[in-house]
Order: sequence, then C-alpha cells, then structure tokens
Amino acid sequence: MKVVALVGCPNVGKSTFFNRLTKTRDALVADFPGLTRDRKYGRALYEGREYVLIDTGGIAEDAKNQPEEVTTSMTNQALLAIDECDLVLFMLDARAGILPGDYSVADYIRRSGKKCAIIANKVDGLDPETAGAEFYALGLGEVYPTAVAHGRGVNNVLEDVIAPLLREDGPLDCDLTPEQLEQKEKEAQEEEYKAWEEGYQFLENVPVDMQAGGYDWFAHKEKVRALQKGEAAVEENATPFADLPIKFAIVGKPNVGKSTLTNRLLGEDRVIVADHPGTTRDSIYIPLEREGKKYIVIDTAGVRKRRKVSEAIEKFSIVKTLKAIEDANVVLLVIDARAHITDQDLSLLGFVLESGRALVIAVNKWDGLDMSVKDEIKTELNARLGFVDFARVHFISALHGTGVGNLYESIDEAYEGATTRHSASMLNRILRAAIEEHEPPISGGRRIKLKFAHAGGYNPPRIIIHGNKVSKVPDSYKRYIINCYRKSLKIMGSPVIIDFKEGENPYANEKPAQKRQTQSQMRAEKKKAANERMWARAAKKHDKEDQKAIAKARREGTGLVLKKRPKKTSETEKSVKRK
Repeated sequence: MKVVALVGCPNVGKSTFFNRLTKTRDALVADFPGLTRDRKYGRALYEGREYVLIDTGGIAEDAKNQPEEVTTSMTNQALLAIDECDLVLFMLDARAGILPGDYSVADYIRRSGKKCAIIANKVDGLDPETAGAEFYALGLGEVYPTAVAHGRGVNNVLEDVIAPLLREDGPLDCDLTPEQLEQKEKEAQEEEYKAWEEGYQFLENVPVDMQAGGYDWFAHKEKVRALQKGEAAVEENATPFADLPIKFAIVGKPNVGKSTLTNRLLGEDRVIVADHPGTTRDSIYIPLEREGKKYIVIDTAGVRKRRKVSEAIEKFSIVKTLKAIEDANVVLLVIDARAHITDQDLSLLGFVLESGRALVIAVNKWDGLDMSVKDEIKTELNARLGFVDFARVHFISALHGTGVGNLYESIDEAYEGATTRHSASMLNRILRAAIEEHEPPISGGRRIKLKFAHAGGYNPPRIIIHGNKVSKVPDSYKRYIINCYRKSLKIMGSPVIIDFKEGENPYANEKPAQKRQTQSQMRAEKKKAANERMWARAAKKHDKEDQKAIAKARREGTGLVLKKRPKKTSETEKSVKRK
C-alpha cells in the first residue's frame, strides 16, 4: 500500500486537505498555525485503490506561540513522515509566498530522493496564471494551484500526482473495462469469503465458545457456509470481521504523562512530549503488536475543568477525547501521584463508567516518592476509589518504564471480562446460589422474588433478571448480586450492569388500591348518581301520563290533543281579531 505525506509550514491547509482526501473529519482544523503536532495517519481511496495519507505538523523555524522543544519535535515528526512515504505533497501558501522554512524542507526532500509535488493552496481570489509561479524556484517539479477549502484543483492532484503512483501496483478501476471490473469484484468477493473462513478458524482474542465483542461467530460460520453453497444471498454492508485489535485509550488530566506512556508502550518517540500541559491536541490512533497480540493505542488530549477551558480548540480536543473513550474497548486512566486524586480525575472516571468501558488505573510518577507519601496515596486510593474496586491499579513510571509491562496483562484481562459471553443456564445457577445464601428483602409485607436471569449484552456485560416487585430491590442487594456474578464469572476490570424487569400483571387495574378515590371524587360521583335517578323518575312519570292519555283517547274514540301544545294562529285570524 502506497504512502503519501503532507508536509509544509504551519497553517497552509494540510489538515483540510487530509480531511478532504480521506473523506472524514478526523483531523482538527482551525484558522491559526500550530494546531496539528503529531503525525496522523488515515486511509484514502481512489478508483478502487487504497493508500495511506499522513498529516504532519507545520515545519516552522521561528514559531513564536509555542515552546522551542515542541517546534523541534514537530519538525522531526514531519521529517520522519518524509522518510517513510512514497510521495511527498509539499503544501505552500500561495498568498504568503516562499517562507524561510520552505527552503530547508525543499533541501531535505531533495536529499531524500522521494517523489514530490508542490501544492500551492489558497489561490482563490488570485490570478490563476501567476498564482504559485514563484514556487518553481524550489526546483521540486510541477506546481498545482488549489483551493482545498472549496475543493478546487483537488481532482487535478488526484489524477496527475496520486493516480500514477497507485498505478505502480496495478491498473485502477478507471483503467478497466466493464468485464474486467466485474471479474475483479468477483475475485475480491471470493477472497473476502476465504478470509471470513480463515478468520473464524484462526481468530485471536476470542473465547472458546467463538463469541466475543457482541459478534455471534457461530451464526457467522453458518452464514459463510450458506454463501459458499449458494443457499443465501449476499448481504450489502455486511461486516466480515469484528474489531480484532484491542483498542485502549490513555486518558487523564493534562501533563500526567499520557504521551510519555504512549511512547514507552510503543518503544519509540511516536508522539510529541513536552514538560508543559496541553502538548497533545488530538486523539492519535496507533497500531501496536506485542507477543502476537494486536492493540490500538489511543493517545488523547488532557481534560481540564470546564471553568479553566477558554480556547475553542481545547473544547474540540476534549470532545475528541470523550469520543475516544466511547470508541475504546479498555480505558487506561492515568493519575499523577504527586498531585494525588483530584475531582477532575473522578469526573473522568465517572464518564468512563457511564460509557460502560472496561477500566485500568495507572498511578504515574511513582518513582522518587518517599514511603510515607506512597502509603498516604494508597490510603487515599482506597478511600476515594472504593466504588471501582473491580479495576486493577498499577503504580508505574512512564519515564523510566517501571511497571509499564504489567499493564498489558490487566488490559487483556479487562477486555476478556467485558466481551466473554456466558450462557443463560450459568447465569441462572449463580442467581439461585446467591438467593439461597442471602434471600431478597421483604417489601410491603411480601418478599421480593427473583425468577430467572439471562444475558442482555456485552462490553460491558449486561445481565437481565426477571421477577416480582423488582423495582423495590435496594441498592445494597443489587451490589450483592453484582459481586456474586463478578466473583463467579471472574470478571475483572469491567463493570457489570444488572437490569431488573417485572412482567405485566393482567389484574393490575382490578386491584382495590387502583379504585380508591378522594372524598371530593366520591361526593361528585354521588351527586351525579342522584341527578341521574331524579331524571329517570321524572322521565318515567311523564311516560305514564302519556300512556294514560293515549288509552283514554282510544276508549272514547277521540283524537289525542296535547294539553300544553301551543296554539298556532294564521295571519287571517290575527287580522280578524284586530278588526
């Protein structure tokens, strides 16, 4: 797979170009320099061929708004991207012209021998014939004028620069005839089915019952067999693989050592580290393989209290951090031992628990502390973090690597506890044993009854218990049930969620309690009934009188004339009476 790197000075539009080519919004974009700092990788697709795109920080020799060590690290990150790519897209600002740092970057690209193209960005509003003409003086080849924010000139870069690079691995979809394109899709589908079968047989990080991560692998295998035999139709948007790598996010307050820990886990200076808060501004996803197991490390920006957040970009960084927590399988919460446990640490911990993520706690900067201070911190941990007693706590030093290797065992344990499936029979046996050891309390004169349990979801494990009067179960007994399941199923590092459900009572509306009324309601109904009886008696009396009058008229043979019928007089009669 080909690799393309975007390099250039700050605020020339590299992150905007990255988002447009990858068709995502992964890279943070703002109208001020120095926003992007670490290398960010993304996958882009052009005419059926994938390639890797690298977004880098701006190369600046005279940055004024950031420390010198950060500027140096950003430059080194960009130079590393040039070394590992196949094509360099050197982006320049057409309005600013050639900056002092552009000459040094051009010299480095020229010495590396990599293919290069110059992207003259922000040409909107300029003369199209002269915009970017001065960039030919750098001697790096053709200059492509673009306005990336509006999408102008991007197709020219794709067709003239990126497409020839991708054709080195074979023809693109636009180069194939309709018959060849159909044959290619058929071969890709056959390879996908084969990968499904192999992935099922040799899948890593999946328990023995072939079910994990909320994905039913038994049903998956049956579907693959049906597809191979032609007994089932191919589903659109089918997901052939579950998320195999374990994704764990490193979160915490600013300047607690998250980036240092990331570099220590990776064994290289992958992200920028500086001795001041706010160095990391975006969430960086980095693949990692250790002892045959695959991981994805997510380095996140530090989260401060809301009243201390004033810059808009920091708000976006916090949003990306919270999104990374929800996207991860396991969250590694880093706490500064020298700052003890703060309210912000507890706020982050609360968000992790609300998201249902598995948890591992790492107390960093443990080296160099006195034994009395260590004992004090341990006492504080037991007092303030007693509600997350299921999480493993490690005392580490990310700078020196002390205790960092033990984190993987806790991460694997937490992931397995969060994704392992358990049968309904096992859950019911545990429930019956818990009830025999300690019965549910009595509520309203009757004992709460728990009938049966079954699984309701995974990552985190969710257990649904059905019974009577379960809404009256106290929190203490709920914690007792959770601890019984955690101990029996050996779930460590992941929260266990218990949901109680009560069946509908068909006689609920017939209960006497449902018919009870207030005194005013009873008086109103009594008055209404009395009025109805009075109207019924009056109507009955009138009917009897009418019947008597009718019977008398029949006996006498005379017509029936109503006594109270109003007399109608014609106009002629009225005129005669007047005369």
